[in-house]
Amino acid sequence: MKKYKIGYTSGVYDMFHIGHLNILQRAKDLCETLVVGVTTDELCYTRKNKYPIICQDNRKAIVGAIRYVDKVVDQTDMDKLNMVKTLGAEAVFVGSDWKGTPAWDKYEKEFAQLGCTVVYLDHTDGISSTILREKILK
Repeated sequence: MKKYKIGYTSGVYDMFHIGHLNILQRAKDLCETLVVGVTTDELCYTRKNKYPIICQDNRKAIVGAIRYVDKVVDQTDMDKLNMVKTLGAEAVFVGSDWKGTPAWDKYEKEFAQLGCTVVYLDHTDGISSTILREKILK
């Protein structure tokens, strides 16, 4: 039996790769329903000062086609607390590379007040969209 009823994770999912797949599979193993927020092109530009290589609609289609994903939603802002409230999420899944950061230490406290747990999943070393982008530019 799954540990959590509703789980949530989010990301840009640009140039979908094995690290993305690993996070989604591990998250789904721990919840009955996995909701995935895909960062909008506009939010990506606001946060990173660059647009994704793959457009938002295509990234949503790719993520939605993954068998571990039950629902895809737009991530239009960084208000993860509101998303937890809206979805009734019992767990938020994030890569272990975020563990111990000030932002995620804060999220842990905020989510706990809503009965939601942050679950850190092993990061897949050696692959990221940034690494892929750099290889393409070479």
